[in-house]
Amino acid sequence: MTVAEQHRFERGTDGPKVIVVGVDGSDSSLRALSYAGGLARRQRALLAVVYVQPVLAAGAVLGAPVAETTDEIAEDLMKQVRDAAERVKGIFEVRWEFHTFRGDAYNGMVKAADELKADAVVVGSSEQAGHRFIGSVAIRLVKAGRWPVTVVP
Repeated sequence: MTVAEQHRFERGTDGPKVIVVGVDGSDSSLRALSYAGGLARRQRALLAVVYVQPVLAAGAVLGAPVAETTDEIAEDLMKQVRDAAERVKGIFEVRWEFHTFRGDAYNGMVKAADELKADAVVVGSSEQAGHRFIGSVAIRLVKAGRWPVTVVP
């Protein structure tokens, strides 16, 4: 093998193949989805859109229909993604899948990234003031150091 062959750039084979983006309906998560969609388009990667359905034990004990509510949120998010993909069809082509996981946001995103074999993770920054002190999902994902993580403001 020559030196030139050893250092040859392979166009189209660099970069992530699976980009996982967390969505929860917040403005920052929808901006993260748009950003991740652009990355996926440019890299020709699969965009795995993930909604982590919270498990609210207290609500379940009180008889609140927690599962039904989170299922409705997941369906609404999937519809928003599908509608957005239809609006840009033919202009902005992205392969995407929608996945739901159950649990707290951090562990759900870790499980999603592991199971979907993520090469990159994109999340929106936290919109909750308390997370500045106890750590947001984004910060915890970055600290895990298992994937490149992009935090979209």
